[in-house]
Amino acid sequence: MEKTFNLSRREDGIAILTMDVPGETMNTLKAEFGPEISEILAEIKHDASVKGLVVISGKSDSFVAGADISMLDACTSVSAAKELSQQGHVVFNELEKLSIPVVAAINGACLGGGLELALACHLRVCTDDKKTIMGVPEVQLGLLPGGGGTQRLPRKVGITTALDMMLTGKQIRPKQALKMALVDDVVPESILLDTAIAMAKKGKSAAKVAKKSALNKVLESTSTTRDIIFDQAAKQVQKKTLGNYPAPAKIIDCVKQGMNKGMIKGLEVEASHFAELVMSPESESLRSIFFATTEMKKETGAEGAEPRKVNKALVIGGGLMGGGIASVTTTKAKIPARVKDINDKGLSNALAYAYKLLAKGVKRRHMTPAVRDNLMALMTTTTEYKGVKDADIVVEAVFEDLALKHQMVKDVERECHENTIFASNTSSLPIGQIAEAAQRPENVIGLHYFSPVEKMPLVEVIAHKTTSPETIATTVAFARKQGKTPIVVQDGAGFYVNRILAPYMNEAAQVLLSGEKVESLDKALVKFGFPVGPITLLDEVGIDVGAKIAPILTQELGERFRAPDAFDKLLADDRKGRKNGKGFYQYGNKKSKAKLVDETVYQVLGVSNQTTGSASDIAMRCVVLMLNEAVRCLDEGIIANPRDGDIGAIFGIGFPPFLGGPFRYMDSMGIATLVSKLRQYEQQHGERFTPCDKLIQMAEEGINFY
Repeated sequence: MEKTFNLSRREDGIAILTMDVPGETMNTLKAEFGPEISEILAEIKHDASVKGLVVISGKSDSFVAGADISMLDACTSVSAAKELSQQGHVVFNELEKLSIPVVAAINGACLGGGLELALACHLRVCTDDKKTIMGVPEVQLGLLPGGGGTQRLPRKVGITTALDMMLTGKQIRPKQALKMALVDDVVPESILLDTAIAMAKKGKSAAKVAKKSALNKVLESTSTTRDIIFDQAAKQVQKKTLGNYPAPAKIIDCVKQGMNKGMIKGLEVEASHFAELVMSPESESLRSIFFATTEMKKETGAEGAEPRKVNKALVIGGGLMGGGIASVTTTKAKIPARVKDINDKGLSNALAYAYKLLAKGVKRRHMTPAVRDNLMALMTTTTEYKGVKDADIVVEAVFEDLALKHQMVKDVERECHENTIFASNTSSLPIGQIAEAAQRPENVIGLHYFSPVEKMPLVEVIAHKTTSPETIATTVAFARKQGKTPIVVQDGAGFYVNRILAPYMNEAAQVLLSGEKVESLDKALVKFGFPVGPITLLDEVGIDVGAKIAPILTQELGERFRAPDAFDKLLADDRKGRKNGKGFYQYGNKKSKAKLVDETVYQVLGVSNQTTGSASDIAMRCVVLMLNEAVRCLDEGIIANPRDGDIGAIFGIGFPPFLGGPFRYMDSMGIATLVSKLRQYEQQHGERFTPCDKLIQMAEEGINFY
């Protein structure tokens, strides 16, 4: 069997330990490596000729990208998970206790267990390559650093900095790492090994010390003052997570115990907390999202079809969506984009949109002005169909008007080449109807982005009956290059995301009309785990947009989609939400940090009795309708499988990640429980709550989605 670790000795007494996991593109830590490393470390310990050790990766662009996550999924008990953490502690302690200097030579990703390995070395040097990043992202999987990271990181960079890294999972770039003393030197890749060897010869005196602010020095000096830091961190965590994510509080506890009671106690607490988190439903859900998105990256979206290369894109419409789409095409996908609009104002909007986003990167020193200018040069504009003949894909982002979209299809077929894909960013019109105007309907597809385009990770790729597999595969690959997670959905009103969102939003409106306060309604769903409440969301998206979608869905899918008449009253009062500064909330008041409800909205809606129901009941009443509709979408083949339904809901509308998505949540709740909840609401509020046939059948047969 090929070895992962190879030790070579130099004549000057420095040994090089190279890690290279056979057959993998990235190095990850696996439990079975423990004995192999321990054997090598014992060998080094007993060899007096070895005067220093350099730990380096045999991979060209990763040091160690973290621990192997499937190893955690294989744990069946808390004690098995605890043993994994303790094995890591043993190996890293052996490394740290070597009497010779040990230097980590880092190039590429050094994350999670990789950074914990580097921290167990006495010195660290990294390359200035843009691939080089350091961090402990475990919190994003509902976990904590379980290889001694909660103990070594605060001792290296200070408590405040370490907590910030562990609680956010943020990635640290080389310059920043040097500044915070996470590494002791930053060098070009060509001299990485030589520098590490020189450091090993020089010994531990080459170590940098973290520079702390005067306030942090005082706060971190005694257990009483340290507790101030931990209390503040705990308050912020509670405010952000509302108790839905257990990992952050456990991270704080590990650091607190370790700093106040010593390293041995700290490691013991870390192993226990780590094990509990591995077995928690929250971490299981978050890991399922990680596995799902990793799996999706390998799929083309259409079996057996290979994507064509996209060398140039045309974006029609320079509005908010068009500007965002053009911007991610040039800056993320690095594909030239030509923007077409009927007037120059739209074109300058699109250019300004892209420039503003790149300017942020320059300000934060993530890129140089020259890089910004090169990326801006990829975007060109036109008011006529000039310079578009060679566009391989056209993304249309004009108004939701079928006649206008038909005109766009005809224009593109006339002006571009025969294989040009016509992708419509419609949010509600069926793609089949748009394709009716096409001579080459196999090239027509839906590509539904969410606003704001640069921030929202999801895109729906919508195939109609005659869209060719090659068109699907090319569109999926294009969206992925833009940094998006695409899900392929079948054509139908509202597609998947808006279709499951509509009943949820309508129900929130019903709850509001029954006398619930705007803020208690929003709070109930934020506590449930959504990033914002439904009323805030309506103000952000635009009340007029919401009002347009409901009738289309009602016409295509039936009465359960009928929105309450409240929308008409709001629009009659010219309330469109944030965009015109008039909605459910007050806008324009810069002094107040908290968002305040515009109390006059209750008079417009004609509701006065302000009741407050239980938060969990309010949330459940809105959410069960979303769940019921998601099952209908699966049953009708709108989505291919529960996995796509979960990813679509989490990335498209912020369904609570710790619940794993609608389908995983239904499994954990129990299908029979969901059916009885729907029946109960059906008796109270009417037949929009009638459980769909598939749910009833699943409840009777006792089967789950996963």
